[in-house]
Amino acid sequence: MTGTVIITGASGSLAIATVKRLLSDYPSLTVLGTVRDVSKLPKSASLLRLEEITSQYPPGKFITRNLDMGSLSEVQSFAKEVAKQVESGELPSIRAIVCNAFTRSLDGQKFTQDYYESTFQVNHLAHFVLVLGLLRSMNRDNGRIVMLSSEVHDPQNHNPLSALGAQLPVNGRLDELVKPRADDPGKEHDMGWRRYANSKLANVMFMESLNKRLQKSPELEQITLTAMNPGGIVDSRAHIAQRVSIRILFRVFALLLPIFRLFTSQVRSSMDSAIDLVALVADPAFHSVRGHFNGSKPQPPATVAKNEQQCEAIWSACWEWGNMIESDTCVVK
Repeated sequence: MTGTVIITGASGSLAIATVKRLLSDYPSLTVLGTVRDVSKLPKSASLLRLEEITSQYPPGKFITRNLDMGSLSEVQSFAKEVAKQVESGELPSIRAIVCNAFTRSLDGQKFTQDYYESTFQVNHLAHFVLVLGLLRSMNRDNGRIVMLSSEVHDPQNHNPLSALGAQLPVNGRLDELVKPRADDPGKEHDMGWRRYANSKLANVMFMESLNKRLQKSPELEQITLTAMNPGGIVDSRAHIAQRVSIRILFRVFALLLPIFRLFTSQVRSSMDSAIDLVALVADPAFHSVRGHFNGSKPQPPATVAKNEQQCEAIWSACWEWGNMIESDTCVVK
């Protein structure tokens, strides 16, 4: 198996484990991992860990690139540069894109360089622009795109860490996803979780919308999208943004993980979830497979994610917010 696998947010806990597994299990692949700023000093512990792991493999098998998902112009430039490298043969055709990068703000709203709410832009909108910009460069026989979902993408699933779950704006106010009203005082934490849940719901809706478009194209119908819920990753460094009590709880969960595994598959380590993610990315058993997964097991998505009208509304809004034009991609608006 040859080709390039692109993974955004490559210095995250799940991404590091995924890169390690890809390089060890599929040595003929080239893995291109993006980080916000590879030259920033001092280097973060997670970036140093990524460099330590990838240094054990032949030069050129792992490539690190700068990509700030908080800048849509940078995402567009990155997609165009990678497309040129694929066209010239400098990079093998894209075998998979793993839309892993994410952020979560639980202490109030934060905004990007584009003046959009950061959780929605980084988690969804930037990936929308990236994926559509790279479709022409994907392997037409077995290209795969994996969106990262979450248990909280479904409004029907209770989030034990928040009083608020996913809820898309109504009455034609989708613009509140990127330009939200101010949080009510004291509600910043729960509203932060809602924004995160909405971004994950948008990822699943994008999977549905793009799959339908690809299946209508004889040239692109072998490119597939899946969305994976990685479960509750107890050793994720993302927990640093949680309340102190929750951080302590997850540390206890990490210590007790061998016991939890006897009773549930929803409590996982980064490597547990990486094994499933790599399967969706590269395992021949998942050739031509589409849909939503809990780990590597099929799981029905939220009911709202199957609502074609709402999916198309989100698609059209993201097309506008991302300043997309028809020539940016090879699927219809």
